[in-house]
Amino acid sequence: MANTVVPIQTKSTTPAPTANNDGWRSLRDEMNRLFDRFSTGWGFPSLRRAFEPPAFTFDTSFTFAAPAVDVTEDEAAYKVTAELPGMTEKDIELSLSGDMLTLSGEKRQGKEQKDKNYHLSERSYGSFQRSFTIPEGVERDKIAADFSKGVLTVTMPKSAKVRETQRKIEVKAA
Repeated sequence: MANTVVPIQTKSTTPAPTANNDGWRSLRDEMNRLFDRFSTGWGFPSLRRAFEPPAFTFDTSFTFAAPAVDVTEDEAAYKVTAELPGMTEKDIELSLSGDMLTLSGEKRQGKEQKDKNYHLSERSYGSFQRSFTIPEGVERDKIAADFSKGVLTVTMPKSAKVRETQRKIEVKAA
């Protein structure tokens, strides 16, 4: 068999012109797509705004979720601590119905900016409600709530009977 040479044709072409051949804009657009794909899967608002050039825009991504809450216990009481930044005691409602302690509230937020050429006014609000089952042995008439520096602390004292029956059990290594 004889070796045959097959000619290969090559063409050199120039890339199609785009509306904007700005390399930084292209990089920024690609980063925006990357962050949008990442953040949408986790329920976060879009991170696109971090890479956009400054402009006059409105932030419509306000969301308000239920507050972070810690529930702890010591020898004398159970405590529920809720972080409620930006709220006052007038924005919070705490109620007890049967064995259910309910914490609810509404947060209102406003922002206003004035400049020579524009006036920006944004308002948003959100409400929340969290309920907790009260353990047996809590003295319901002595439940107290304190609010300081954006933190609500609800103290639920244990009855004397419950405190007497508590005992510490030693854990031994096997």
